[in-house]
Amino acid sequence: MTEQDFSRLSRIAFDVSGIVLSDAKKELVYSRIARRVRALGLSRFSEYCEYLDREKEKELNEFINSITTNLTSFFRESHHFEFLAKEIITQWRKNPKEPIRIWSSACSTGPEPYSIAITLRKNIKVDNLDIRILATDLDSDVLKKAKSGEYPLKEIELLPRDYHNCFYKNEDGAKARIKDEYKGLIQFNRLNLLGPWPMKKKFDVIFCRNVVIYFNKDTQVELFNRLHDALKPNGYLMIGHSENLYGANHLFKPLGRTIYQKK
Repeated sequence: MTEQDFSRLSRIAFDVSGIVLSDAKKELVYSRIARRVRALGLSRFSEYCEYLDREKEKELNEFINSITTNLTSFFRESHHFEFLAKEIITQWRKNPKEPIRIWSSACSTGPEPYSIAITLRKNIKVDNLDIRILATDLDSDVLKKAKSGEYPLKEIELLPRDYHNCFYKNEDGAKARIKDEYKGLIQFNRLNLLGPWPMKKKFDVIFCRNVVIYFNKDTQVELFNRLHDALKPNGYLMIGHSENLYGANHLFKPLGRTIYQKK
């Protein structure tokens, strides 16, 4: 992979998704795209660049899926779910409101929206309320896995024991599947955060964690402004532990540990 190849791929990634592929990402891009080069029977990255230019409609989705990093786990950054249970859901129990809408905006393979669904069912009678979780991601491959709700059993066994009953063990004993009562709260859709947002209703809570770090500063400010607009008055925004509201602090009230409330 030459510097020219990397530059072309970086430019396409930014134009399509807003993802910034810095020089620090060269090894990642090499390893991810090398798989596509081999799968297509090509021998050089320059050939892949030409193929991508020529077959954008056919290959672009595969390219984006390849470069998107999908590191996730159930109840990752657990303080967000503790705040959801102890503060936000407690408010909803005291002052029932309908409808309640939560958005997992970079849901990856699904542990985040399923963790939200489990937190809801364990802390409020969701069957008596109009509660929906929207889960979106740019990567169509991880969305397919998220929709299946199926995970290696060893991942589920890492959860506290009282969460194990949220899953069915598969017959082969190697995997577990989330129960329908949790899956039923979630709608999965493919969405580019930098493209149009078709959602018409505003959200009570938005999880946008560990995604803005892939964007440049101007794009981050634009995204935080849009997230602010997508929240209901006094709605909550959760971001990743390594992120901050660069240029958008005036829009949100900090509540500690990457939890913010819309001003």
